[in-house]
Amino acid sequence: MRILLTGARGQLGTDIALRLSDRDEVLAVDLPEFDLTDRDTSLGMVTQFSPDVILHCAAFTAVDRCEAEPETAWRANALATRFLADGARRVGAHVVYISTDYVFDGTKAGPYLEWDRPNPQSVYGRSKLGGEMEIDPNWSVVRTSWVCGEHGHNMVKTLLSLGEGTKPLSFVDDQLGHPTFTSDLAGMAIKLGRERVPGTFHCTNQGAVSWYQFARTVFDLAGFDPERISPIMTTDLDPPRPAPRPANSVLDNFAWRHHGFVESRHYTEPLRELLAALQG
Repeated sequence: MRILLTGARGQLGTDIALRLSDRDEVLAVDLPEFDLTDRDTSLGMVTQFSPDVILHCAAFTAVDRCEAEPETAWRANALATRFLADGARRVGAHVVYISTDYVFDGTKAGPYLEWDRPNPQSVYGRSKLGGEMEIDPNWSVVRTSWVCGEHGHNMVKTLLSLGEGTKPLSFVDDQLGHPTFTSDLAGMAIKLGRERVPGTFHCTNQGAVSWYQFARTVFDLAGFDPERISPIMTTDLDPPRPAPRPANSVLDNFAWRHHGFVESRHYTEPLRELLAALQG
């Protein structure tokens, strides 16, 4: 199978590349060699390589920077997706677009279903929803949340660094979500691409927690003292974050389950594996 992988140096893209078969012909692209916001670059790359599947992981994911650089966010997250989609239609490729929990406003009382109405509150969320709007109905949209992995920057690595210190720490206890690990998410995205499964899917690990609860779990499993961590409210953050965060980022993997796919693991299982890899 011919697979075009964008964002190949990111934490998800790296894990996808490691999990693709040696029998696959893979074109893995990322900045600075390939600027997907340039129409000629995107169209030329797609039409020349003529992939069967495009796994589109590339994105501008710096949530707070998106507020300060909205044009960059829209170009990277929405416009680049439009250009890739144009190329995909020309060669008959199936696109898997990686999206986010930030397309929701976080006010729902329970977990979000794939059919719940998006209402993004940040530039990042709006630009990622813009990317979703470029995806044909017979392609795949993967919404995920709180992504961590061995490659790239993420909360687990931040917590391991903080664990080496002695200062008291505080994390918000009023934002809920499913920590999701690229080791599992990569396989879910690849499956949707190989099988050309249409529709929107919420793809996360299981187990809803707050950032405070997640931080304590990481500390506990990593051998640090979780009592160093205290809960605070989002309104207590000083300074406040430029971009609003959804209070409820819990995504129900309803469509995934009811397509008959194996449900993802509880987040503590891949967390233990990641800690073993990072701590040696």
